Amino acid sequence: MMVAMVHTLVGIVFNPSKIERSELEATWAASGEDAPVSWFETTPDDPGQGQARDALDAGCDLVIAAGGDGTVRAVAEQLAGTGVELGIVPQGTGNLLARNLGLPLGGPKAAFARIASASSRPIDIGWIEVDGGAKQAFVVMVGIGLDAQMLAETDEDLKSKAGWFAYVEALGRALAASDVLDVSIAVDDEDPREVKAHTVLIGNCGSIQGGVTLLPDAEPDDGLLDLLAVRSEGAVQWADALRSMVWDNGIRRLFDRDRKAAGTDTVDHAQARRLRIELPDPRPFEIDGEEVGDVQAFTATIEAGALLVRG
Repeated sequence: MMVAMVHTLVGIVFNPSKIERSELEATWAASGEDAPVSWFETTPDDPGQGQARDALDAGCDLVIAAGGDGTVRAVAEQLAGTGVELGIVPQGTGNLLARNLGLPLGGPKAAFARIASASSRPIDIGWIEVDGGAKQAFVVMVGIGLDAQMLAETDEDLKSKAGWFAYVEALGRALAASDVLDVSIAVDDEDPREVKAHTVLIGNCGSIQGGVTLLPDAEPDDGLLDLLAVRSEGAVQWADALRSMVWDNGIRRLFDRDRKAAGTDTVDHAQARRLRIELPDPRPFEIDGEEVGDVQAFTATIEAGALLVRG
């Protein structure tokens, strides 16, 4: 039996390309919850920021994001620091924040049940400032190079038959398509250092679909950002990078939870509250698995405990 939510007004921000309002309304009605609901539909021009602001202006003290990672990120960006709780009904391909937080992925019925019965927990939120651009939030990871969304969409049939080898194929394609660059990385207040890398990922959470952990030390509530820089070239270095990511910092950590992420000649790890990245030329940049254009320099910071998530 569900525990009734104590909320004066619930706002549901939903992406109609992922789930229809009628399905959400029917599931909500069947749940037995009697908290009043206001509905906010996203559009191609506004994936959820404006709708989340409208929900806040309406006095909602719980805002539920029903959609994919883009919808969740947009709503979280507006709720950060407000004290208003975020609920998640995962409806995308990756559903990366929900996966990292252990939230139900089985549909709106299970998601509403968890939201109703669980208490909220504070998690960190990351912020990206691209030179000359507005500050943007992220809840999972950002970066250049290795395409996390492509990894999340690794062929399901191949994965069911070949397991980890499905990710070898996906990672191999991503790495083969990336150039090794001279990247400047400044960690907190330290002087910048030059590293060679074709992939730079910064995360608040470490895992993607299929249980692949790219950032093994990342925790959504530790007040730290985690950095991964990969620079493998050729079959031998690629094998070393794969061993580090999948074996040393993946499978072995299942049996030794205190084991810290290990670097190699082809993989670097770091933790910080602020990271400044500068590239020799603009490159495609992703925020929580969505490409947002080319960037040449950006700063990532973490805001500890700024987001309250139900579940």
